[in-house]
Amino acid sequence: MNGKNKRMQKGNQWPYIFCLPFLGAYFLFNLFPMLYSFQLSFFDWNGVKTKMFVGLQNYITLFTKDPLFLKSLVNTVILMAFSTPITVFLGMMVAYLLFDTGRGKRFYQTVNFFPYITTPVAIGFIFSYLFDWQSGYINKILVGAGVLNEPFYWLQSEVASKVIVVIMVVWRYLGYYMTIYLAAMTSMSPEVYEAAAVDGATRFNMFTRITVPMLKNTTIFLIVTSIIGGLQMFEEPKLLFSGWATIGNGQTGGPGNTVLTTVWKFYNDAFNMDSRLGYGSAIAYSLFVFIILFSIIGFKITKGRGSDDE
Repeated sequence: MNGKNKRMQKGNQWPYIFCLPFLGAYFLFNLFPMLYSFQLSFFDWNGVKTKMFVGLQNYITLFTKDPLFLKSLVNTVILMAFSTPITVFLGMMVAYLLFDTGRGKRFYQTVNFFPYITTPVAIGFIFSYLFDWQSGYINKILVGAGVLNEPFYWLQSEVASKVIVVIMVVWRYLGYYMTIYLAAMTSMSPEVYEAAAVDGATRFNMFTRITVPMLKNTTIFLIVTSIIGGLQMFEEPKLLFSGWATIGNGQTGGPGNTVLTTVWKFYNDAFNMDSRLGYGSAIAYSLFVFIILFSIIGFKITKGRGSDDE
């Protein structure tokens, strides 16, 4: 009996052995860089010279002597605050409309999902070309229709730059949100809708009283993940001002740094000519704390509303 127990215990070691390659890769490429960058945030180091311990000075400088960081944080929150509700709302609407669509349903789903799998570089070039002052199609259409008397400098306007970035985010992720909502709607029981139809409920009542409440958990998931992704926004504004309209003349942060995000700020400070890896690490971990706080707030708000509805 003891020999059998020993063989069983020896056999139970194999799951742990099979997990070792993943655990080793995770520690080497994920956990170790995270811990090392946190340690690095307490040093002044450019990647070449000797590291100098400065304690909390990087964090103090970040919040008291670097107004550009606070501006980048405000920009990020504004862009996230506008893009998230619009994308969630439109994703739900498109999913609901396509859910009952018969002919051509797969085609419309595929077309809406294409932007999500498009490379960010291509998206940056598309939008920077569309809103180009001289050759952009947006100006050509508006001038041709008589809405504008002359071409408008879209990428040189602080307000227009923010609006364009929000449009980019919504256009890119709408297909993903639509797909998640469609999957959630597919799992709903049709008997609930049949019972509501028998009671004389309209399609609007079914949507507001049945579909939306049943999609509560999906909506919470999308909102929280949108907050996390929105606070890490980098590709859309960076590529917009590095694309067609700004080839060879890339503009950091847009006009007046109006679309400078926190991750873009981190990228500029950590990997520019005057590299400050310690300071960049302080930015990264400050953003990490803000992501946790905003995620908790977003979860509490959406979860609270869902509980009240129930």
